[in-house]
Amino acid sequence: MTITVFGDSMSPFSRNLYYVLKELGLSHEIAQQNNPEEIKTPEYLATKHPFGKIPYLDDDEFHIYETRAIARYLINKYKGTKTSTILIPSDVQKAALMEQFISVETSYYTPPLIKMVGPLALKKLHGNEPDLKIVNEAREELEKTLDVYEKLLEGKDYLIGEFSLADLLHVPLTFYAFRVGEGELWNKRPNVSRWWKNISERESWKNIVIEHKSI
Repeated sequence: MTITVFGDSMSPFSRNLYYVLKELGLSHEIAQQNNPEEIKTPEYLATKHPFGKIPYLDDDEFHIYETRAIARYLINKYKGTKTSTILIPSDVQKAALMEQFISVETSYYTPPLIKMVGPLALKKLHGNEPDLKIVNEAREELEKTLDVYEKLLEGKDYLIGEFSLADLLHVPLTFYAFRVGEGELWNKRPNVSRWWKNISERESWKNIVIEHKSI
């Protein structure tokens, strides 16, 4: 069995997969794709990701792209083979709620977070001055989303009551938000803060932070 992730260890989307693989206890190889030109070549577009993005997975000649699809594939194929971690519940209703929160993450959480973190990360890495209008607008949008999360997480440690893929997918990009100095957005909301502590202090994620370079 050879699992190869084509991605960039700095990419939060690649890190989502590293996190899944760690939780599942799966060994894997990483093919670094940190040159933007490499993922736009005709060969890459034809054989890996037709939209020129990362990550992409090769699992013994089975090829699949898009982070959330890859994560579901890995969990459905390998759950229970190396660890007892359950990332997709077997209970139909819990699984449906997990999918609901993944949709929430995709639609309302990640877009403003990318718009906020991206420019601030570039400033920290390369000294590029961010467009503060875009950053502030994204921060305001994210504040509204986190207000909703604060209500949704009342009396719960995790989004569906137990750790799942829905929680995991929030971690890498939020981790970068903390690294660029925006952690107060989470810390000032007690329920959100408790949830963040629970999902970001798992041993598998801490190991990823140690193993891979971060901003």
